[in-house]
Amino acid sequence: MGKVKVMISNNQTEIKIPVGIRMLVRRCCHAVTEYEGFDDDFEVSVSFVNDKTIHELNLQHRDIDRATDVLSFPLGENGEYDINHETGAKLLGDIVISLETACRQAEIYGHSLEREVGFLTVHSMLHLLGYDHEESSLQERIMREKEEAILGSLGISRDETFVGEHEHKN
Repeated sequence: MGKVKVMISNNQTEIKIPVGIRMLVRRCCHAVTEYEGFDDDFEVSVSFVNDKTIHELNLQHRDIDRATDVLSFPLGENGEYDINHETGAKLLGDIVISLETACRQAEIYGHSLEREVGFLTVHSMLHLLGYDHEESSLQERIMREKEEAILGSLGISRDETFVGEHEHKN
């Protein structure tokens, strides 16, 4: 099994990153490549940003004039990836997560921020590996099944991470 080097940067100040989120992101990245059966070494960059920054990136790169939860910027195509010549690792690409949007979505869906960030990371990693849910409903279903299987293997399945009523804080 190959190694995955995950470089994480926090480029926002609106949301304090909870303890354990960085480790969760690393675990999610590793779990995706393991689930997909990759034996190569990979590198991926994950950035936490605010809504303003992700809105600008969404407009610049996708011509969509609104904030979103996560953006994926793959460096490979058709299974071919750029190589870090110092380490020999394949460069998967960049993941950009809006923590503001992730917090709102966790509240809307009634689960933890950890579940939301885990989902967004796994979802984006699958995009970096070539999956595209916008191609067809079949691709979308394949991605959803893989996302839930991977999150389940990490113990953050949908059923186990909903916030109970007694846990809500006003």
